[in-house]
Amino acid sequence: MNSTTQTAIDWNDILNEIRGQVSDGDFSIWFNGLELLDVSDSKIILQTPNPFAAIWLTDNFLGVIERAVETSLGRSLLVKVVETYEATPSISKGRLGDQDTSHRYEPRPPAKPVSLSQSPFVRTGKGLGNINTDKTFSSFVVGPDNEFAHAACEAVANNPAQAYNPLFLYGETGLGKTHLMHAIAHRAHKRHPDLRIKYVSSEKFTNEFIHTIQEGTFKQFREKYRKLDVLLIDDIHFLANKERIQEEFFHTFNDLYESSKQVVLSSDRPANEIAKLESRLVSRFQMGLAVDIQPPDLETRLAILNTKADALDVKLEPQLLEFLAKRVTRNIRRMEGALTRVASFTKLGRRATDLQAIERLLQDILQEEALRTISIDQIQKKVADHFHLSIKDLVGPRRPANIAFPRQIAMYLARKLTNHSLVEVGEAFGGRDHGTVCHACKTVENRTELEPDVRTKLELLENQLTHCLPS
Repeated sequence: MNSTTQTAIDWNDILNEIRGQVSDGDFSIWFNGLELLDVSDSKIILQTPNPFAAIWLTDNFLGVIERAVETSLGRSLLVKVVETYEATPSISKGRLGDQDTSHRYEPRPPAKPVSLSQSPFVRTGKGLGNINTDKTFSSFVVGPDNEFAHAACEAVANNPAQAYNPLFLYGETGLGKTHLMHAIAHRAHKRHPDLRIKYVSSEKFTNEFIHTIQEGTFKQFREKYRKLDVLLIDDIHFLANKERIQEEFFHTFNDLYESSKQVVLSSDRPANEIAKLESRLVSRFQMGLAVDIQPPDLETRLAILNTKADALDVKLEPQLLEFLAKRVTRNIRRMEGALTRVASFTKLGRRATDLQAIERLLQDILQEEALRTISIDQIQKKVADHFHLSIKDLVGPRRPANIAFPRQIAMYLARKLTNHSLVEVGEAFGGRDHGTVCHACKTVENRTELEPDVRTKLELLENQLTHCLPS
């Protein structure tokens, strides 16, 4: 790319401007490795050796960089941060623009993709569906909240169809249900290599069934599933409200069960709480053993993080692991994802010790965790206390102004700070319909724009709710 500029650019001046706008931790992690690659009259291109850093800088600090460039140069330029590019010739930090310069940059060739057959994470073979070979019983961290589920799964894996059939695992997303199902498949295959074992998600089962309808291959579909020795179906709640698929699965289940074949199911809730699931399926799912998996306690979360850190071959400070264990409490998959993201910074050659910078790095994960942690009950109690009302006032039928508007604020906060649907929020407020909740949210938004005192109250309540979570 040919580039010309009328004004000399001192990259160090721009960096100094940036340093004054961000924390020391953010500057150390994100900007120390950032270099000036190219510049023109309208654009400045920066490069970082780490692709993750390029994405993060673009998503979170682009405005900061643009302001620093404008302050330093007295004019605005379009800023672009590129990832893992090589420049020829390379440009180090310094002055650019005293002379006309021409530079060429090309992306480094991407790494060759690894096929499933080459991957160490996916195992396929005769008699065994795709399973993740990392998800074994030995890699599953056992604590008081999952030890019964772990023991039950081991019993099923060791002697399929002899212990608990069906085995029904339920609990919130990210607590290890899928891990245990893969572990069952792995152990059962190891102990009984002749067994035909298949792990499949309900969504994939559904898609296969739809394809069967389109292709008219019912016989092959039924033979595929009804000749199995062990069938593991993940997220069975996905079958809710799908009548034809429920019908097919009912007969598949019966065929396997009556042939003394093992069935393992998982769901995010108990079978009798899955809406629009046929009662005959509910009764079948409840014939065996149903096991509830709860979020792990702090000690178990720390053990999980240490195990994951060892697997990643990364050493992190105890205070950082404790921070993650305390801030991400309800979803182990999310907690492990946070650890993986933090671990990637060590590849920059820096130790991630600045908790403020780490909190910024993980802001999307922490926000999602907060949304799942705050309950409607907590919101109702906080709003009721603030306005000197009772919970009965908020959910009851009375509509005087001193009750109606606090009720609308509580509905608004429930929609904003939780993942509950309009219908679920309405149900929690005395069985009101979703239209009432929509109206409440719009009313609060309108008054917030027009009335500063309403905005202040709303911000206060939201801050109290999001900062009073379990630590």
